[in-house]
Amino acid sequence: MAKHNEWGKIAEDVAADYLKGKGWRILARNWRYGRAEIDIVALDGDRLVVVEVKARSSDYAGSPAKAVTPAKIRRLVEAADAFVREHEIDREVRFDIVEVYLLNKQIAIEHIPGAFYWF
Repeated sequence: MAKHNEWGKIAEDVAADYLKGKGWRILARNWRYGRAEIDIVALDGDRLVVVEVKARSSDYAGSPAKAVTPAKIRRLVEAADAFVREHEIDREVRFDIVEVYLLNKQIAIEHIPGAFYWF
């Protein structure tokens, strides 16, 4: 596995642990629909949250959230719609981004609730 893929997997684990620590219930990880993959699907109270995890091993490239392009958002929304239909979920859906940084051998997390909207 390439080093950046290993870091991405670690970052997803860190993000999932962070969300569980906030009392969220993880429903799915790495859920695929067509060309899209949802990193984490979770329940925050009664709300279904689709979480995109973005990882960086430096802050050189700027905010990882900026890598979530309109095309990526479109694919995430389509995948979220499929997840909701497949699992017959009738809840409000929110899209969050969790940024995970590895800076000076320390992990830092930035959680952006409602990072983008589907409409």
